[in-house]
Amino acid sequence: MEFRARLTDEMTDSEILHMKLVRELGGECFVLLENNGVLPIRQPGKIALYGSGARHTVQGGSGSGEVNTRFNVNVYDGFVDAGFEITTDGWLSRYDEAFDQNLADYKQTVAAYAEAQGCALANAYFEVAEPTPAEPLISEQDYLDSACDTAVYVIARASGEGRDRVAEKGDYYLTDEEEANIDFVISHYANSIVILNVGGIIDTSALKSDPRLGALLLAGQTGNQGGLLIADVITGKVNPSGKLSDTWAKSYEDYPGAAEFGSNNGNTDDEFYREGIYVGYRYFDSFGITPLYPFGYGLSYTTFSLEVTSVEADSTVITVNALVTNTGDEFAGKQVVQVYFSAPQDRIDKPYQELVAFAKTDLLEPGYSQELRISFDASRFESYDDDICARVIDMGDYLIRVGTSSRDTRIAAVINIPEQITCEKYHRFLVDEPQYKFDELQNPGTGKKLRAHLDEAQLEDAIRITLDTFRIRRSIVRYRGVNEAHVDGRKGDTITLGSVIGRNAGVSELVAQFSVKELAELCVGNYDRGDLEDGMVFSASGNVPGAAAETIDKYAVSRKIPPIVMADGPAGLRLQPHFKATAKGDLLPGGGKFGYIDYPFPDDLPEDAVDYYQYCTMIPTATALAQTWNLDLIWQLGRLVGEEMEEYGVNLWLAPGMNIHRNPLCGRNFEYYSEDPLLTGLCAMADTKGVQSIDGRGTTIKHFCANNQEDNRMFTNAHISPRALREIYLKGFEICVREAQPFAVMASYNLVNGIHTCNNYELIQNILRDEWGFEGIVMTDWFSSFQDVAFLGYNKTYKYPAGSPRLCVYAGCDLQMPGCQENVDDIIEAVYNNKLSRADLQECVMNLIRLCIKCV
Repeated sequence: MEFRARLTDEMTDSEILHMKLVRELGGECFVLLENNGVLPIRQPGKIALYGSGARHTVQGGSGSGEVNTRFNVNVYDGFVDAGFEITTDGWLSRYDEAFDQNLADYKQTVAAYAEAQGCALANAYFEVAEPTPAEPLISEQDYLDSACDTAVYVIARASGEGRDRVAEKGDYYLTDEEEANIDFVISHYANSIVILNVGGIIDTSALKSDPRLGALLLAGQTGNQGGLLIADVITGKVNPSGKLSDTWAKSYEDYPGAAEFGSNNGNTDDEFYREGIYVGYRYFDSFGITPLYPFGYGLSYTTFSLEVTSVEADSTVITVNALVTNTGDEFAGKQVVQVYFSAPQDRIDKPYQELVAFAKTDLLEPGYSQELRISFDASRFESYDDDICARVIDMGDYLIRVGTSSRDTRIAAVINIPEQITCEKYHRFLVDEPQYKFDELQNPGTGKKLRAHLDEAQLEDAIRITLDTFRIRRSIVRYRGVNEAHVDGRKGDTITLGSVIGRNAGVSELVAQFSVKELAELCVGNYDRGDLEDGMVFSASGNVPGAAAETIDKYAVSRKIPPIVMADGPAGLRLQPHFKATAKGDLLPGGGKFGYIDYPFPDDLPEDAVDYYQYCTMIPTATALAQTWNLDLIWQLGRLVGEEMEEYGVNLWLAPGMNIHRNPLCGRNFEYYSEDPLLTGLCAMADTKGVQSIDGRGTTIKHFCANNQEDNRMFTNAHISPRALREIYLKGFEICVREAQPFAVMASYNLVNGIHTCNNYELIQNILRDEWGFEGIVMTDWFSSFQDVAFLGYNKTYKYPAGSPRLCVYAGCDLQMPGCQENVDDIIEAVYNNKLSRADLQECVMNLIRLCIKCV
């Protein structure tokens, strides 16, 4: 076998350039929440550094979100590199001891759990949460020894795949020791700064309400250079310009359905989305609940003015022209202008406002201005009418609000829609079983009443435009009928992928030559690898060691169909940094890494073993990227990933993740962008376009859909109304598919309204392919169609069954990952027993062949 990995561990020019790019762009991920002038620190000097994230800075989430990088820069090292003298080594060393003991105890706990459950050690780490180490209390002697007046306290939180967070101390809430230490810092030091090294929302209500605190900075988790990026922002080398992609509540209980989320109510079998469309700011703004920090919020080291100079409409495109001026006198900065609309409430229940467009300025020097033209199509006014199963634009006045957060907007224009418009009619899909019917939240109008006096005054000066609705797109969906089997009409000719690429045969002619067994094998991942080490099934590629998996290579010679290699993300490629092979190219065991598990090289390797190296760049997590509100930046980092895919031979990146931040306790929120479907969809679109600007490299948007909790993720049934699905949980996927055509979509683990997503024909064929025009492949998430998953730790009786291999094929889920012989056997048996058509099986393989054509 020929590997693309490097033969030296020396840092290459491309690696240096990629790290430089992340360093240049990553500062825009930071959100400045509070600042009384203590930031930036213009002249580095002595500084007291405390907190769990000081030396143990969290770079990103665990599980598939990990990236095995060459090195990690923590906050301590980043500050030293910036010229600071850290004066609290004594306290930090005491914390190191506590951390090391906590980690050792955790590893023992996980090992005992794996043994008791009879599952692989790697799987046990998904199930057992790592506790937060108890911090040593800061003493008066620590303060005296620090000999400075400025202190930085770093709060770190880790989260990851396989389990949700908890609304307890040490996770969503601060520990008693953290509260005591922060109180000590802000009461003893003249300048106090708290940095949030977190992947999701935590409770910061006490911090915001304490007037003694100098600054509060959301650093998020920005990859292996996180410490350098934090130092850049702290010193003012970078002016933070991030805006929140979520609403931060005053209390966890303020979130809709907080008590019923996931494990909170003791029921992880059924999850009822009673809030309907009222997620995030849609809920807070409509119900008049004041957040701690609103959606879209973020401060800067400078100040800006915002003036809407005009609003115009050309056909169906509405454009807001906004003049942004840096009114400060010292720091250059960037500002984000956000446009929302408030729809008429006459017929269909609507939220108070919805994000409809946004734009970010260039870096503006003090006194300089930039006019932004922010355009959007009137189709973004659409809502789903469940009575007629259609997307509609209601007749009436649409208020265009412009500002810098969801709670800081002014009415700039009123767009009148003079008639009721039915934009697109659908069949009735994704309806839940009658026994699970429930009432959804409805807008009480509280938020509108609270702002009524402001709205009335602003309406007097608003521009009024009546839209010409003649050009608003109306369309009819053509749903696909029954697939027809393809018959081999060229018997005697052996058709290969090369024949298809050379236009000597069609895809259907190639597929027609495959037997049922061959078709079934092509629809299942490359299960036939006997050298997988315990738990390394998550890094099962033989062609690119450390990559998550690949398709079957059985027909690489006879039919020229190469294996498609897939690598996990979403913060870069998760590959094995160092592996060994024989001189002939046979992969040797050892060298792998998964979380805290290291797989050492055995002692008996051949003397002529060849060393290979694959160091990848870690980029900020998806939530951090969304906080930039900068689609060009996300495109650039997507292209960076695409370049590394090309270098190492990866075809599909198993990212971006784009599930909605329905609740802050979802364990994988760091992997996802936002609570808002528009922001989510546009970020995923930019990421996908960046990756796919490299020929033959593609994204796999996931998890389709409603993978909004991790507890019991393989067997939980999400009960969601068709309207909430279409407007919230499917909308981001639709935007990305229509605008960027990702190579692949990964179905989620969970059921939606009683059917596993990978088995759901209405979701995959009718909506994804027929309505949105998706052209790529659909795959399962790992083990979704395995009938026995006890080896993963799922060893009790569950209310709902596992996904069906046969129904995956029927639904149009083309590829079952990572694959097993039972999947193949089930498909073959189903065809021979007339429970599955050969035509449906051929259709899945045709989609896979088309993907191969894109990748070669």
